[in-house]
Amino acid sequence: MDKIEHIGIAVKDLEKSNELFSKLFGQPHYKIEEVASEGVKTSFFKTGPNKIELLEATNADSPIAKFIEKKGEGIHHIAFAVTDIESEIARLENEGFTILNTTPKKGADNKLVAFLHPKTTNGVLIELCQEIEHK
Repeated sequence: MDKIEHIGIAVKDLEKSNELFSKLFGQPHYKIEEVASEGVKTSFFKTGPNKIELLEATNADSPIAKFIEKKGEGIHHIAFAVTDIESEIARLENEGFTILNTTPKKGADNKLVAFLHPKTTNGVLIELCQEIEHK
């Protein structure tokens, strides 16, 4: 793993949370994007070399809606940048981690993503992110 790519925070109201985090960071978000396949609308902030992703559910059955119902708003996941997501998935599976989606899928912010089950990572949902190269 190369670095922390971003920290994901589950929120009930993206518009209100954008206002709050804009005040906190002293700057507006740089991108809003919907990932329909995951039932989520995201907003990204950059502060120094770090990124924060706010996640709002777009339907009641989405993973974010279920997370908020169970745990409330707060840190949802930590994402790590990787150079080769498929080999990293294979390596982590070999190390005994449970991968929630062994085939990477398109996520927000031009990334291929895969998640590790929190039961195998001390209760923390881990996301692997690989930049999608445009050719």
